[in-house]
Amino acid sequence: MKLKGKKVAILATDGFEKSELFEPLNALNREGASVQLISVKEGLIKSWDGNNWGERIQVDALVRESRESDYDALVLPGGVANPDLLRTHSDALQFIRDFFKSGKPVAAICHAPWLLISANVIENRKVTSYHSIKDDVVNAGARWVDQEVVVDNGLVTSRNPDDLPAFIDKLVEEIWEGKHSEQVVDA
Repeated sequence: MKLKGKKVAILATDGFEKSELFEPLNALNREGASVQLISVKEGLIKSWDGNNWGERIQVDALVRESRESDYDALVLPGGVANPDLLRTHSDALQFIRDFFKSGKPVAAICHAPWLLISANVIENRKVTSYHSIKDDVVNAGARWVDQEVVVDNGLVTSRNPDDLPAFIDKLVEEIWEGKHSEQVVDA
């Protein structure tokens, strides 16, 4: 119950990688955190699982009605469709920027660094991601490394579902530590 009293937002929409949402969600709940699923649409959103649509999950709140100030951290699951859809929504990008402005922990896995690129918060950061978006990450001004988990002043990134154990461990650690003044950016 390391995270009792902490409130975490998970930002996702249709096409999130099933394991990259459900495994952090379950781990955060086990650690005592209160977790809310934030999205750009109401109702149920569906995961991508292998080669087909997978399990659905109920959205708790719309991003346009959500405020960073209500949360202690933000989790961005990957999948190809999920971040690609979210990065076209200005409310989602502003929500992400607000976490960076406040210095609160943000965790992004797989293709989710696309959201960091579109939110203009990745420049001069050491990060990792799914290998196919390495060029996007580098072109956005970040230093890309091939490691299972990278932590840069409260920003946690990982490459793919195989990295989830390390990703979750660092996510929990960063939430427990809290705000990072070095993370604050003028976004």
